[in-house]
Amino acid sequence: MNPINTGFTCPVPGRAENPQISSFIARCAQLAMLLEVSASPKPGNVDREHNYPDTCFEHFVASSVSVYPVLELAAKSRDGVGELIRSAVCESSAWQKGGNTHFGAFLLLIPLSMAAGDLFNSYEKIPSKLLLEELEALTSRAHAFVQATDCEDAVEFYRAFGVAGVRVNDVDEFSLGDPDSTAELRAKDVTLYELMDISRGYDLIANEWTSGFGRCLEGARSILEFMQARNCGAEALTSGSVSNCSGTGINEAIVYTFLKLLSRNRDTFIQIKFDTETADYVSSRAGELLSDWEISGKSAKDSASILPKVQEFDSELLEKRINPGSTADIIIAGLFIALLGGLRF
Repeated sequence: MNPINTGFTCPVPGRAENPQISSFIARCAQLAMLLEVSASPKPGNVDREHNYPDTCFEHFVASSVSVYPVLELAAKSRDGVGELIRSAVCESSAWQKGGNTHFGAFLLLIPLSMAAGDLFNSYEKIPSKLLLEELEALTSRAHAFVQATDCEDAVEFYRAFGVAGVRVNDVDEFSLGDPDSTAELRAKDVTLYELMDISRGYDLIANEWTSGFGRCLEGARSILEFMQARNCGAEALTSGSVSNCSGTGINEAIVYTFLKLLSRNRDTFIQIKFDTETADYVSSRAGELLSDWEISGKSAKDSASILPKVQEFDSELLEKRINPGSTADIIIAGLFIALLGGLRF
């Protein structure tokens, strides 16, 4: 299979000087995508235990691996967000036949990778751990990058839809299915950030762009805090050099954070595919499970007692084809930030 020659011709006047920086950032983004799709049970989504008829676990794996060149370039870039997004979609589509796997994730990972390259380039070497204020600086820089997008970024974004086949609500007056929309975008000089601002009320990813990537940061903090609590518990149970705590805890941290974000935010992918009532029901049920989990605790034993209930919720959503895809995209971005911040397991 030959990948599409996407060209990667977007102008990048600012570059990360150390090539190890862009490689490190791209690997963090890849690992974030792979960890998210591997996590199970992750209610309603494809994972290592469940496939959809047209989209399988292996499609997500292929997509995650294929976009490395684009992610590496994003870490070196200081503009060209729209073309980078389209290039990522093209590479993903060239290596798998499962349709749209990571479109929403690319919308988050591209500006966050750019921000990471800009931030890390100010250090003498790649830090082993970032403080909370440094993670906040990362999302602030990503917000600045998306605010600086222009009309050509918006045009490239629209072109990406033709490749990805994404289910969306049309942006008012700029129909995604209308080939004349790109001409209208240019005529009105509409930027990609302005498009996202129009959509922020009914699209979770667009809201992240315009509100400063706060949910992505919340996801990272939740994962890091869960892992810290889990590791502290493991150390307390350790006898000699053998730990009584099974597993690394990263799977449970992802599932826990998935429930947390889903409970606090109506998933717009569900809202678009079904309706607001369905999205609200899913968030409410996730909140009930999250409450049970927080009461029980975060040790391996505690998590094991909750996961069967999460599996039942997972089965219900899979049967109804209810897919909290927007929440999965936020989880990927949260994992990316956590990995940049020093998460290891």
